[in-house]
Amino acid sequence: MKFIVNRNEYICRRIFCIGRNYVEHIEELGNDRPASPVIFSKPPTSLVPAGKTVRFPRCGETPHFEIELVVLIGKDGIPASTEEAVSFVGALAVGYDLTLRETQNRLLSKALPWDICKGFDDSAPIGNFSAFSGTADDLAALQFSGSINGTLRQQGNTAKMIFPIPELIMEISKYWELKSGDLIYTGTPPGVGSLSAGDTLSATDHIGNTFSWQLEKQL
Repeated sequence: MKFIVNRNEYICRRIFCIGRNYVEHIEELGNDRPASPVIFSKPPTSLVPAGKTVRFPRCGETPHFEIELVVLIGKDGIPASTEEAVSFVGALAVGYDLTLRETQNRLLSKALPWDICKGFDDSAPIGNFSAFSGTADDLAALQFSGSINGTLRQQGNTAKMIFPIPELIMEISKYWELKSGDLIYTGTPPGVGSLSAGDTLSATDHIGNTFSWQLEKQL
């Protein structure tokens, strides 16, 4: 999938996601607080642009919604410090990490990978990106929110992250050299819940832009 930000074209080939990055979300699901970022991935086929229909999972399981701030990596390389990591943030957006919770719980109980519960088709609806050229302080208190059928369900603020964005970038770059176009879903605040076929998902980003998607009706 391609993203255009200030006339610059980015092609997404990798999506890194962070689990358990907000204390209240950890508590609502009864999980343990991690000592380091929990990293998993989604394929580019999970992305759904704003205004498009999100296909209902073919397995028939009802997905859960998780609103998140999303970082677009703007250049290739490996940052040497958290200060330098900020320069890798090319743009910001808001998106949903859709999750098959029943399957996730089953996989967790057996210590199995999360691929099928997190990386299924259309599991990552995403809004438009806004360019970023600020400092770490500018990333420290960004607000975003998610609504279902017009009802506010989640409100997030990066100030409440366990691992701030620069730290996430540093942790990911320990294992993967960053590439322009990489995305990082940075974790979800509390308030997650289940969706129904035909629901409308809306998301408001850190600068007040709102985007929406329709979940198709189950066949």
